[in-house]
Amino acid sequence: MNGGLRRASAAGLTVLLGLGAAAGCTREERPATRAGGAATTSLAPAQGAAQLEQQYERVIRTVLPSVVQIDTGTGEGSGVVYDTAGHIVTNAHVVAGAEQVRVVPASGGRPIPGTVVGAFAADDLAVVRVNGGNLPPAAFGDSTKVRVGQIVLAMGNPLGLSGSVTQGIVSATGRSVTTGREGDFPGSTIADAIQTSAAINPGNSGGALVTLSGQVIGIPTAAAGNPQGGAAPGIGFATPSATVKRIVPQLVRQGRVTDSGRAALGVTVRTVVDLRTGEPVGVGVVSVSRGGGAERAGVRPGDVIVRVNDVPTPTQAALSQVLAGLDPGNVARVVLLPGGSGEERTVDVTLGELPGD
Repeated sequence: MNGGLRRASAAGLTVLLGLGAAAGCTREERPATRAGGAATTSLAPAQGAAQLEQQYERVIRTVLPSVVQIDTGTGEGSGVVYDTAGHIVTNAHVVAGAEQVRVVPASGGRPIPGTVVGAFAADDLAVVRVNGGNLPPAAFGDSTKVRVGQIVLAMGNPLGLSGSVTQGIVSATGRSVTTGREGDFPGSTIADAIQTSAAINPGNSGGALVTLSGQVIGIPTAAAGNPQGGAAPGIGFATPSATVKRIVPQLVRQGRVTDSGRAALGVTVRTVVDLRTGEPVGVGVVSVSRGGGAERAGVRPGDVIVRVNDVPTPTQAALSQVLAGLDPGNVARVVLLPGGSGEERTVDVTLGELPGD
């Protein structure tokens, strides 16, 4: 996966069982002892810890019934009930290419048939709708007010274990996260992603990242992968609720996005690789949208974009990340290699808006 990220879609589960520490051990419970051998009893948690536990329990009781498991027949993920009409928010990669969708409430029970209303791959968001089930909608909070260090809970169905909850903190905000193509999903670049230490595992995709006030502030989407292999513990990313609030109502109303709020150069591109070294050197322009900002600035097919606003763009993912931090109407300084060679030239491009799927 690009950028060392692993989407949190379902995978197999291996469970290791403890087999006993030493010969002669029995399974009966024994009281703990001090070094001198005197038996001790477990201590009641301090008042503050007890209050925190109670708050965890209240939040879980309130929000978990709004988190569902989504089964497409080829994989599993999670979803969050959006409204009383049966609309459910999930990740676009969870339902990409799905021929069938079944929804199971966190409490279990019979699967409910669902349909994909619409998806917007650029932000990795989709909406599924079910009829019946009496599913309570979650409350979506304001991700722009999230604070680093804030305690959060991740709720979903990791590894097919429905109704699971992990806890952590908000580790960072404003991340730009790019995931690669996988099957029918073309990849995405998520702006203003929330980084969290709450465990995000396969199957958590589309679930809920929740504050202790019971507000959903993000949709867990990806986990970082260790460059040496395997997952990087404690580094997960969620699509912010501010993006959900902008994109999902459009999908609910019309099944597509007409106001993405995302900047675009107005070009179709591909990564260009140096044939001698095998290293990416820029983003080649395949075509230019008629009347778009790039065409008006003089960008032509065959040009290679090497920098935008002084940030190198050796790959499509790098270009997407730069654009994710800009807004439609901004003017971007784009450095080009005409035809992929020769002297660099610089143009100022007035950014347009990324069209919906």
